[in-house]
Amino acid sequence: MRVEKLLPLQKNKLFKELFNKFLESNTEVEAIIISDVEGLIIAGEKRKDIDMELVSVLTSIINPILSRMRSEFEFQKFGNASFDTEDHRLLFISVDEERILSLVLESIASIERMSPYGLFLAEKTAQILTADEEDLIQVVIPNFEYEAGNVERLKNQLYEMQLGLGGEYRFKFVILGDHEVGKTSIIRRFVEKRYTTDYRATIGLNVLSHEFEFFGNKIGVTLYDIGAQKFFRRFRKIYYLGAQAAFIVFDLTNRESFENIKSWYEELKLFTSGEDIPIVIVGNKTDLTEERKVFYQEGAKLANNLSQSEKIKISYIETSALNGSNVEDAFNLISYHYVMKSKEIEEERRGDILLDIINSILKKKIVLTLSLISENLQWSPGLQIITNIAKLGGKSLIRDYDDEEVYQFTNGLIIKQHQYSAIDDISSSDGIFCIFDTRTKGTVDQNWKELIIKIIENIKENGVILIGIRASESSNWSEVIEQLNVDEYLEKKVVDLLFFRIGTDFRLDIFDQLKVMLSAIDNKY
Repeated sequence: MRVEKLLPLQKNKLFKELFNKFLESNTEVEAIIISDVEGLIIAGEKRKDIDMELVSVLTSIINPILSRMRSEFEFQKFGNASFDTEDHRLLFISVDEERILSLVLESIASIERMSPYGLFLAEKTAQILTADEEDLIQVVIPNFEYEAGNVERLKNQLYEMQLGLGGEYRFKFVILGDHEVGKTSIIRRFVEKRYTTDYRATIGLNVLSHEFEFFGNKIGVTLYDIGAQKFFRRFRKIYYLGAQAAFIVFDLTNRESFENIKSWYEELKLFTSGEDIPIVIVGNKTDLTEERKVFYQEGAKLANNLSQSEKIKISYIETSALNGSNVEDAFNLISYHYVMKSKEIEEERRGDILLDIINSILKKKIVLTLSLISENLQWSPGLQIITNIAKLGGKSLIRDYDDEEVYQFTNGLIIKQHQYSAIDDISSSDGIFCIFDTRTKGTVDQNWKELIIKIIENIKENGVILIGIRASESSNWSEVIEQLNVDEYLEKKVVDLLFFRIGTDFRLDIFDQLKVMLSAIDNKY
């Protein structure tokens, strides 16, 4: 009878949680066993009536094969092998020189599909076995197929985000680079605020989740720390899928690791199908001043050259995982790029929505005229949102006065921008979008009601009027609307009038109301 090796209670608890979650998410796995090279069981969980002792015997038999495989690899630690029985497939993966992970699979399971998961599980096993009491071990089981088949889902998350102050952002973040450059140490310094001098190469992949604040935004990242050894390259493609940001890390004291940055960048492009994702190149180990082989100007130049050649934004920063220098700034930098990229994608999507409605209107009438009215021409977010729609086509400024501007687009859209004092020329407008601001005044300006009445009297029949009011949180909205009541004038003319409150995320509010106005116009034709 083979005797189980005894583990501390906390480690046994971690293994039980890890293995049970793994069995839950991978139904073709029937048992998981960690044993030493002699076949003595250290930890394990099973789903069915699996003979654990038989598997441990097979583990001791397979070990000489794994040992020969390990001797062929850099670091002489890695190796895997598979073995088929009549009822099962067995996958054996080296955890280290002394311990082996054995997965008992269904007879029809794919070894190729399960190998990336097995490497991930071997890495988590190594973490648990070598952990100190204060170490943080996250038991998170990734689903690579879900990520691979839902890259669009990851992009579409951006569309649902509130992109103003106080937004929430979540993204998958891969960390690449040669072995021993400090990738895991950087992550550990950021997540756990600590550093360890013990080096252990990552087995294939480590996954951690972390949340932090960034200028009022809540950032949640899933960190994929990817093993650098060539042995793992065939599995790395599945680890990259769905990545939305990346660090490429090198060692400032190791020139070769710097020269390999371009190779890592090419692999990232290849395995992410050329997706334009935010990238930060990280030069680590600034604390080793006397041993530095790569200087700041070189790293910055490489990032700049890659940015120009690829026409994407790549930044450069130097860190020390040992003393924590710039580590937090590095994560803030990648978060900044991701948030800005998210906003860019969201702005483009919003523009496409407005463009579809504008094109629908222009199919029914040759010319669409919109008038935008504000206190001065310097602040007109409505104009900015519309004119920033890249697919709208060419435009020309056909009137440029101190209090009025008129833009004409090649597709038949005309945008008129007016100050309060220059609204005489609105009789041809299909829609009027007017903004008032009560925040500095603290109350409603008595002239605003007269201006609204004038707009109603001058707009053509069946026109649409939107009145946006910027108001402080303490403002009494009902009182504001009551002071601007113009119901008696609406009885004399067939127009649509809507008041709306503009909040702190004013661009999103204004986009929503522009969509309302354009949809109302579209429905009239």
